Amino acid sequence: MSESLEALGMIETRGFTAMVEAADAMVKAAKVVLVGYEKTGGGLNTAIVRGDVAAVKAATDAGAAAARKVGELIAVHVIPRPHPNLDDVLPIIPRDRAKGKA
Repeated sequence: MSESLEALGMIETRGFTAMVEAADAMVKAAKVVLVGYEKTGGGLNTAIVRGDVAAVKAATDAGAAAARKVGELIAVHVIPRPHPNLDDVLPIIPRDRAKGKA
């Protein structure tokens, strides 16, 4: 699948454990690849997945539910067809280097 046809999904949590739980749930729930995470300070953490739009939506729904069980969910967002420049500025592993391709 072309990266231009993919989506990015992000889940932001307060607490590292909640972010790891969300990331685990996302990759188990749908055919997505975990392409990055960011610890932004103040206890906020974001997990980022990539895949087709439907898979990313299903993954972020599952990840949000999992994060709520163990911590505080701050935000969930899906970007369909993100601009290629985001790979250059966000902490995202390029798809060709990501393990376990979606």
